[in-house]
Amino acid sequence: MKKVPETLPTDVTALQEMVVALRVQNDDLIAKNQRLNDMFRLAQQKRFGNSSEAYPGQGELFNEAEELVKQTVEGDEEDAKTSPRKKAKREKISADIPRERVVHDIADEDKFCDCCQHALHQIGEDTNEKLEFIPAQVKVIVNVRPKYACQACEKNGTSNNIKQAPVPTSVIPKGYATPSLLSQIVTSKYQFGLPLYRQEVMFKQYGIELSRKTTAQWMMRCADILQSLYDKLRRILLEQPVIYADETTLKVVGDNKSKSYMWLYASGADSPEGKLTSTDIPNIVLYDYNASRAGQVAVDYLDGYNGYMHVDGYAGYHKTQATLVGCWAHARRKFTDAQKAMGKHKSGKVEWALNHIQKLYRVEILIKDKTPDERYRIRQEKSLPLLAEFNVWLITSEQEVIKQNDLSKAIQYCLNQWEKLQRYTLDGRLSIDNNRAERAIKPFVIGRKNWLFSQTANGAHASAVLYSIIETAKVNGLTPFDYLNRLLTELPKRNPTDDLTELLPWQSLATSK
Repeated sequence: MKKVPETLPTDVTALQEMVVALRVQNDDLIAKNQRLNDMFRLAQQKRFGNSSEAYPGQGELFNEAEELVKQTVEGDEEDAKTSPRKKAKREKISADIPRERVVHDIADEDKFCDCCQHALHQIGEDTNEKLEFIPAQVKVIVNVRPKYACQACEKNGTSNNIKQAPVPTSVIPKGYATPSLLSQIVTSKYQFGLPLYRQEVMFKQYGIELSRKTTAQWMMRCADILQSLYDKLRRILLEQPVIYADETTLKVVGDNKSKSYMWLYASGADSPEGKLTSTDIPNIVLYDYNASRAGQVAVDYLDGYNGYMHVDGYAGYHKTQATLVGCWAHARRKFTDAQKAMGKHKSGKVEWALNHIQKLYRVEILIKDKTPDERYRIRQEKSLPLLAEFNVWLITSEQEVIKQNDLSKAIQYCLNQWEKLQRYTLDGRLSIDNNRAERAIKPFVIGRKNWLFSQTANGAHASAVLYSIIETAKVNGLTPFDYLNRLLTELPKRNPTDDLTELLPWQSLATSK
């Protein structure tokens, strides 16, 4: 018989207390092990699994053509099985693209009937369109300013006034960059994510030696020129009743910090609808660089703004004077992560939460094209009961799930954010989530993957201005290159105190129509 260790107590009550303590300790170990397994599965899913938010990187683009062809062939085969007579539709070429008519006619000697030799007459024609691509063309603009003088004054020896046209205004007064060249470089980097060193190689193909140091200086100069328009857009943004905010990390070498931040503020909608009416909110997207993520950064930028502001769960926004509106997309993402972490061990609570949140979004689909007053009324009728039911479920479920696992964290997030999460029902102009800001900041996140970091804080500030102008142009239905070309042509002619209303993107859109 095994000898009982002398350290164990002989008292029954003490032994029972030890057993209870061991059970609690064992339960904690089981919960910790479950948590570690959940974290491992979630990390695996994020690293190797599919994600609707993923954007292809350079490596994934390697076999993009093959994958797309494979998908197209498989899709065509499936269409052929379901509808044998259905013909594939070719994508239409925009009617705005110039057309060049090329006639492929038979020879004049063949325009006679083979039977009776009478002349043939045209009874119709067949046409098809092919898309021709003309590579970029580069040319040098030689500005000539003739000088004029008086010959009579020269003969008399009197003073001779020379007359000459003034030097044309230019973004780079002593440089050779035109607005079109600068617009090309800006959009290549900030719209399409092409770093300056790659553009240096591209220009070399056309026989142009254009160093990245020079183009970097040009970008700084363009940002300086556009700053006045950026400031006007910011003033207009802060006049709006509803704005959206978000922030993301940025590596700036000169800041000597592991992380700096690019903040984003937006107004309006994702999709442009043309000229604004008196009730429309202008579509604006503005970036603001700062080395800190402290809430004071938002306080300083918003300058006393006290309207509604859509945000995620970051506590720093509480320092502002804005009325914060929570994001149901973030809340849903917490439950989605919990679902992924559980792997094959599905939870009815997670499924219930996700289905209930989906009901809230179905209401939003229903009221998408309604007026703010109608949106408010329908939310009061349909959304508020769903929110009340969800709140009761959260309070009940908080006591029933294992602490510190992903489901517990999702529930706790919703309870902590509850006041802000239900606030979108207070005004028909508000949104159920902060996806407007998340979509607006995504182009910067994607571009960051290509150029990785900024060298200096000044460069990051310049990037913020240039990104702002490009993204604001895009959400207003403008082609960024054309809009930048116009701005860089007009702004050097203006004084700092001039009114820039006519250069606002929605005014430019109205003018183009």
